[in-house]
Amino acid sequence: MKLTYFALVCLLILLMLITATLCAAQSAPQPANSDANQSAQPPATGTGQTPGQTPPPAKPSAGQAAQPADQTQGQSQDSQGAKDAPDAPSVTSGTSKDRLFFALPNFLTLENAGQVPPLTTGQKFKVVARGSFDPIQIVWYAALSGISQAENSEPGYGQGWAAYGKRYGAYAADGTIENFFVGAILPSVLRQDPRYFQSGHGSFFNRSGYAVSRIFVTRSDSGHNQFNYSEIFGAAIASAISTYSYHPGRTLVNRASGPTYTPSDRTLRNTASVWGSQVGYDTITLVVKEFWPDIRRKLKKQPR
Repeated sequence: MKLTYFALVCLLILLMLITATLCAAQSAPQPANSDANQSAQPPATGTGQTPGQTPPPAKPSAGQAAQPADQTQGQSQDSQGAKDAPDAPSVTSGTSKDRLFFALPNFLTLENAGQVPPLTTGQKFKVVARGSFDPIQIVWYAALSGISQAENSEPGYGQGWAAYGKRYGAYAADGTIENFFVGAILPSVLRQDPRYFQSGHGSFFNRSGYAVSRIFVTRSDSGHNQFNYSEIFGAAIASAISTYSYHPGRTLVNRASGPTYTPSDRTLRNTASVWGSQVGYDTITLVVKEFWPDIRRKLKKQPR
């Protein structure tokens, strides 16, 4: 499990950098709002209105249904928000186009979404497939395989290009199987929502606690909070498939007394260890997802 520990340490360091960035953002002085432009605006002429009076909405043309003022205002705000935040979730698809650190797919994270329609079974499978087979995953799995080969983790693979190819296939299979069970298969069967809904408000510790709690609590398709069976059992199923199928179970060792095999890794204990590591990795990923939109806006100098 050396590679898993290495990944967790990297994510912990990343989390510390996120904390430092947020602290710096909160301590930065906020510019004061000036009302000079508002007071300098001349009164409207030719409309019979006094200064400061809101003009009435335009009358609809013939054959066009009238819209309430609040609905018209909401539509204009939505369109303006879409221009300011191109990575915001799509109302029609219910997913986003965001990427963690502008690279890794983050399509199931919604910012300030509130009440949104549930995803259909087809949408769940489609968005998970889009993220699992994204071209950036080729680079991600290649890096993980290289680290594993350098550490000689799971010696049963051996060394050389053939061993590297086996490691690459194993990591790609691990990620793809876990993504589909956690994000598509079990959410479709259990009617749970695989998306992460960002909190976006409160202190750093409150938001971190909320993100960690999403490992155990999720939304149902009907909008109610439920135990996150999809995450817990989906990761367990993926860990069992990984341990008992394509990962090497035993390693041939040439000793003075003759060739022998190491004890098999295909045990319940090792499966539980892989499952715990996967859940821990997913927990840290949720914390990163919670604060990434704040960092992205700061880097792009976008308003909150």
